[in-house]
Amino acid sequence: MTQTSDAAADMPLLSLIIPAFNEQARLPRTLRLLRRYFRRHPLAVEVLVVDDGSTDATAAIVAHRARHWSALRLLRAEHGGKGSAVRAGLLAARGAYSFICDADFSMPVTELAKFLPLLPQTELAIGTREGPAAHRYGEPLHRHLMGRVFNGLVRAAVLPDIQDTQCGFKCLRADIGRRLAAAQTISGFGFDVELLYLARRWGYRVVEVPIEWYYAPSSHISPLRDTWGMTRDVLRVRRNARLGRYDTLPTPATALATPPDQPTLAPAPATIER
Repeated sequence: MTQTSDAAADMPLLSLIIPAFNEQARLPRTLRLLRRYFRRHPLAVEVLVVDDGSTDATAAIVAHRARHWSALRLLRAEHGGKGSAVRAGLLAARGAYSFICDADFSMPVTELAKFLPLLPQTELAIGTREGPAAHRYGEPLHRHLMGRVFNGLVRAAVLPDIQDTQCGFKCLRADIGRRLAAAQTISGFGFDVELLYLARRWGYRVVEVPIEWYYAPSSHISPLRDTWGMTRDVLRVRRNARLGRYDTLPTPATALATPPDQPTLAPAPATIER
């Protein structure tokens, strides 16, 4: 695994972690939006793109842009799945907080300001597309129904009070992210369920943040195949829990001893505490 970076050595406040597999078509727009946003809202930030063994120009695009944007870093890894890429990002992040993001950035970048003010009072703030304050745009009915059926399984099996485990936007303290990543066993699309179960199992507070979300078709996702794989992952989490495999909380040497100071971007929004 190799890294490309010209970021400053000082620890940033926020690490945006973007797992990317063959994202040469969508990633340039995301990077433009993020750079424009942080020019207007100065913040000590790094944007960490984890290339999950892409076979297209994803890594080259990020490496080129990193030469002109000091906050951008490239982490290259062998292909292991989205969960594997997120794990690598959580372990490599330099910021005080880690923010997991989808490569297509299907929520408006301005929604970032909803998350950060919450973190001094909670350990994980996760995006949700459910509830009256959240809005979905352009999602086909069958995809929405499949998602709700899957969430029903998740709530019945392991996480009874979280309405949207699969939203791709999650912000958490970096020390907690490293602990969760150290215990993570699932490398596919079902990794979110495991990370959230671990967080709950170890007593971390999870808050759901309603967001605006725009459906973006993905060639990487097969609804039937991946839903079946994620279902197996949920059952695996349940089995691991029953066998006591999540009972010990890792304490990596790199974990922070105390939570960092409060960032200030916007007033705290309405949230759903879970």
